[in-house]
Amino acid sequence: MIVKSAAFITSAVKPDQYPEDLYPEVAFAGRSNVGKSSLINTLVNRKRLVKTSSTPGRTQLINFFSVNDSLFLVDLPGYGYAKVPAAVKRKWGPMIETYLKGRDSLAAVVLILDIRRLPGIEEQNFIDWLNLYRRTPILVLTKADKLSKIKRQKQARAISAALSVDESALIQFSAKTRLGKPAVWSAVERAAFGENHEHYR
Repeated sequence: MIVKSAAFITSAVKPDQYPEDLYPEVAFAGRSNVGKSSLINTLVNRKRLVKTSSTPGRTQLINFFSVNDSLFLVDLPGYGYAKVPAAVKRKWGPMIETYLKGRDSLAAVVLILDIRRLPGIEEQNFIDWLNLYRRTPILVLTKADKLSKIKRQKQARAISAALSVDESALIQFSAKTRLGKPAVWSAVERAAFGENHEHYR
């Protein structure tokens, strides 16, 4: 996709705060500090559209961004970080589940994983959620530049086995080198606009 405009729209914690569902939506989810903000910023060619933080777990709201006035990208709170207060963690689950369950315009969810680590129970549970609510998962392995090509392939095989998915379903990505950026956009556009997604470029 050629990004002509990208803008923050609103933050929400409950459905009556969501923006009107004018466009298809693709949400981004992942463990805290997995590179979610960097992925979204790289996709839209902006350095600070999504604020990055050195403190994992800082994103505690559902944030909506408009791209080209035709697509919403939705930044979901990160999960799995030990230092986030338990009371905050308890709010995230229902908030995210309510969004995944009830948002009619949600076309797909990009689940982001650090290529250097194997997925844990949180990732397994999240994929179960997506399957339960019939949401299309797009699996992206970030920080690919941290490993050699041989180690990346080895890790991709291990992650695909852990998640019981085909290795071809995993997109390797690096915000630093832009590896995988076209593949992520292609998957996002296909989910949001269908097989004729080129017409929306």
